[in-house]
Parts: sequence; structure tokens; C-alpha cells
Amino acid sequence: MGAMIEHVASSSPDRGLLGRDLPDRLLAVRAAEGDEDSFAVLVQRHGRSLLALARCMLGNPQDAEDAVQDAFVSAWRRLPEYRHSAEFRTWIYRITVNRCLTMRRRRPPPLPLDAVGEPAAEDAWSQPARSAEHDAATTALSHALAEMDAGQRLCWILREVQGLSYKEIAHVTRTSEQTVRGRLFRARRSLQEAMDPWR
Repeated sequence: MGAMIEHVASSSPDRGLLGRDLPDRLLAVRAAEGDEDSFAVLVQRHGRSLLALARCMLGNPQDAEDAVQDAFVSAWRRLPEYRHSAEFRTWIYRITVNRCLTMRRRRPPPLPLDAVGEPAAEDAWSQPARSAEHDAATTALSHALAEMDAGQRLCWILREVQGLSYKEIAHVTRTSEQTVRGRLFRARRSLQEAMDPWR
């Protein structure tokens, strides 16, 4: 999927050029009518953020690519069912989250969550003490996220990594905004305690 997303993102500038300025809802309507270029614009617009979400949830880049590809295939097939009461972004996030949860249930999750990334190679050589501290903090964050309740972790990723609103998170997770706020409060408190040594 990463390859598919990269291909769509770097495809010819003419592809979907007219649709790039259109809102998601209109693009979704066009895509539901079979307009592949409109769907390509939606993939281009949301693919990278969905891939980042799936990587955070699954911890494995290949599994994340598979999950996002499956989500887009499912979205393409289900576009005629798409109700415009929800934003397209929220709808595709829900499909992706559900696909990731299904994949996680099928096997135990891997330990590292690579959500933070690694320092550049030259930074590691020029500042080894700082690099070691960064690696330790990254490991602590990955461990804290892995140990966190799945609902709290999902809400935290959707809010802090993906930037979704409380309302959007509630829609994606099929809970109330109050539940989302509670989960985020507990997730932040848990991470604050786990990351206290690195302040």
C-alpha cells in the first residue's frame, strides 16, 4: 500500500487535477459514480496519514500498508453506501481502524511501535550521548504505549499523532465525546508518569 500511496501521490500532475480543490464529499460522490481520478485524489489526500495511523496501531510497516490498502479497497467498494452525515476523513479513518483492530486480533502485537522515528545518522554519530538518551526515551514511549489500554492508546494516537477532533475520534471509535475525553485524560496521565524521567 505504501507503494500504491506513493504511486498515487507522485502520479502525473494531470491526474485528478480538477478535483484537487474539491471537498472530500464531492470527490466521494464522484468516486461512487465510478470516477477513479476522484478516488485517486482522496487516496492522495488521506493515504499518508492513514498509513501513519496504521503503523502506530500495528507497529509493523508491512502490516500497516496491507491494512491501509484493504481499507481503501473496502472504501471503494462501499462508496455507494457512504452517508454524507460524517466527513469522508472520519469514515475512512473508521474503516482503517477497524481493519487494524481485526489484524491485531489475529495475532499478538509486536513490541516496538516506531511511532516516534529515529534520529538522522549524522546526529547519532555527532552526538552519541544525546542519541542514546533519545533511543531510551523512544523505547520508554513505545513500551508505555504498548502497555496502555487499547482504547486509550487508540484515542491518544488519533488525537496526538493524527490530530483528529474529539468529535471525530468519538465517531471513529463509536463512543461518546465524554468517553474520548476520559480515555485521553488517562492515556496522557499514564504517559506523563512513564516519561517523567525524560523531562
